[in-house]
Amino acid sequence: MSASPGLQLVDLDISGMTCASCANRIERKLNKLDGVTASVNYATERAHVEVPTGLAADDLIEVVRAAGYDASPILPEPPAASADANVADANVAGTATTVDPELDALRQRLIVSAVLSVPVIALAMIPAWQFTYWQWLSLTLAAPVVVWGAYPFHRAAWINLRHGATTMDTLVSVGTLAAFGWSLYALFLGTAGTPGLTHGFDLLPQRADGASHIYLEAAAGVTTFLLAGRYFEKRAKRRAGDALRALMDLGAKDVVVRRDGTESRIPIGQLAVGDEFVVRPGEKIATDGVVVEGASAIDASMVSGESVPVEVTAGDAVIGATVNTSGLLVVRASAVGSDTALAQMARMVAAAQEGKADAQRLADRISSVFVPAVIAISVATLGFWLGAASLDDFAGGDVTFAFTAAVAVLIIACPCALGLATPTALMVGTGRGAQLGILLKGPEVLESTRRVDTIVLDKTGTVTTGDMSVSTVIAADGHDETQVLAWAASVEAGSEHPIGLAVVEAGREHVTEKARDFVSTQGAGVSGTVGDRRVQVLSPSKVTVPMPAELADAVATAESGGATAVVVLVGEIPVGLIVVSDRIKTSSAAAIAEFRRLGLTPKLLTGDNDGAARAVAAEVGIDDVTAGVSPQRKLEVIAELQERGHVVAMVGDGINDAAALAQADLGLAMGTGTDVAMAASDLTVVSGDLRVVADAIRLARRTLGTIKGNLFWAFGYNVAAIPLAAAGMLNPMIAGAAMALSSVFVVGNSLRLRRFQPGR
Repeated sequence: MSASPGLQLVDLDISGMTCASCANRIERKLNKLDGVTASVNYATERAHVEVPTGLAADDLIEVVRAAGYDASPILPEPPAASADANVADANVAGTATTVDPELDALRQRLIVSAVLSVPVIALAMIPAWQFTYWQWLSLTLAAPVVVWGAYPFHRAAWINLRHGATTMDTLVSVGTLAAFGWSLYALFLGTAGTPGLTHGFDLLPQRADGASHIYLEAAAGVTTFLLAGRYFEKRAKRRAGDALRALMDLGAKDVVVRRDGTESRIPIGQLAVGDEFVVRPGEKIATDGVVVEGASAIDASMVSGESVPVEVTAGDAVIGATVNTSGLLVVRASAVGSDTALAQMARMVAAAQEGKADAQRLADRISSVFVPAVIAISVATLGFWLGAASLDDFAGGDVTFAFTAAVAVLIIACPCALGLATPTALMVGTGRGAQLGILLKGPEVLESTRRVDTIVLDKTGTVTTGDMSVSTVIAADGHDETQVLAWAASVEAGSEHPIGLAVVEAGREHVTEKARDFVSTQGAGVSGTVGDRRVQVLSPSKVTVPMPAELADAVATAESGGATAVVVLVGEIPVGLIVVSDRIKTSSAAAIAEFRRLGLTPKLLTGDNDGAARAVAAEVGIDDVTAGVSPQRKLEVIAELQERGHVVAMVGDGINDAAALAQADLGLAMGTGTDVAMAASDLTVVSGDLRVVADAIRLARRTLGTIKGNLFWAFGYNVAAIPLAAAGMLNPMIAGAAMALSSVFVVGNSLRLRRFQPGR
């Protein structure tokens, strides 16, 4: 993700957040700064901030600290930039990969609180166990739980109160202290401390003498349940980020470099561009590079999800973190540190996890006003039942009942689940996608996948392999086939088009002089000066002069067979024809069938000739074909489909697809294609397998479905629970357990995405 002109991106680790309203408050504070656009994610505990150039990270940190939290800048370098991969891993993933002191401290607090709370709850629930002075033992055991166990809640509530804010911790702190304080009043000033006092435990609050009733089991039980909920929530959030941490851990930690004829092993952080390093069978390739010696098969499944090893030899590019399965290779490093494909993948996944879907932004806005509203409802509940108690004709209202209902409202309404609904699903979904070689740029992509009804596919490199080769060279009368090929190869040497590369490869040994004045015209062909001749290599449809009959017949034959022909002209005279063929990917037909099962109508859109396009379309099962189009026309076709009400996905891999990918509602780039295409797309499939595109759409839709399910549960829970609590139908301790369970449920539901399997 790049910043807008005149702006820079700053990422911060945020500490001290305890709920979604904390994140929303920090976000509002940061966005009040001139020119600043901030997004704070509660699940990843990070802030992604776009600031004017010149505004320092320290200025942002001061704002966060002024709001009652703490922040630190996230270093931009990924693992390879440091000799210690674990340090950088923590920067990218947002948490350390080994020990989490905060989680350990929370576990200790939970265990001690649980040990102390169980006897308190048992004594309150089982009247037969209530021996003389049992209530004083309950006080002795409950006090450390409410004071020490709930200290994180009290501390956060106090910090926020000093800054004029309320959060989930405010509700918990007020609720538990109110229950504990009432119990102290009843024990010391009321009749609850009387020897031999007993009272039963009811799931529903009961009307009784307030001065004889204690709530120690509610205060201790609520604290313990909420600590348990926070512990399991934090642990589950950590598991949600496991896929990204595993992705970053794929890189090699050291490498054997060859310098001045000698080999030595060095930390990966010391490897530089241009260094040659040795990769033995079974070892990981340390970084992106080009093979200079040897031949082998590379297992790229960990990075791209591609299960079949790829054969490589001298001159082939390889990706860091892939595994050398057989022969010894010597590789020259072409990228290190933050420039490697693995680091770029990790940044894209992390950026997607930091984003917010529209539904989450709505949830954040609700959370920001939710806590004050709940406090108001709790006060209103207390007032209503106290008022009811004073009415003679209202049966049985009393202070105890009013107090119990008010506390239950405070405890049940904590909006944690709202803040976790989207980010946890995004973390797990994007992480699972990264494991399968699917990279989503952001949460807005998810909404697009749900609405897409038409999928437009480029042909070369998308439906076909893109590995073109020259099958036939035909010379016009009076010309030599070798010379025709040499002229074409000389001019095509400046082209990156697959056809040009195939011509160059076939005619390499026949080229005697380089072309000058190279010109490439998108959708038409190339031209240049070879010696004293102006040579053009054009698509047959762009040739404006009559062609010899034998060449015209050869063009028709080639196109009817699914091949592509280009015409070679010297000056304005057609001197020959080169036929280039491409293989259809074995997975393409199955992928097209899968698109149809997903409710998508496939359309082939290519700059290639109509005959070749229709031959390929017929083989893979596509009925709608538009061929011979320029890059500009591709964009126009997408726009026309959108004007007719279609929501369009575009799949491509080349520079000529970039404009169409950007125009489409959902742009999907094949990772085997160009950087320009991937930059213009919304979603990148690392491998060249078209079936993974279907998996990507399915995963994105499932992630979106999980988000909506989480939000439905979170909203529905609060909508249903608050009226029950206000009506006096919830015991505060049961309310605390239910609130904790709601957060754990949301995170657990998101974790189900880890089981997503391709093709299902």
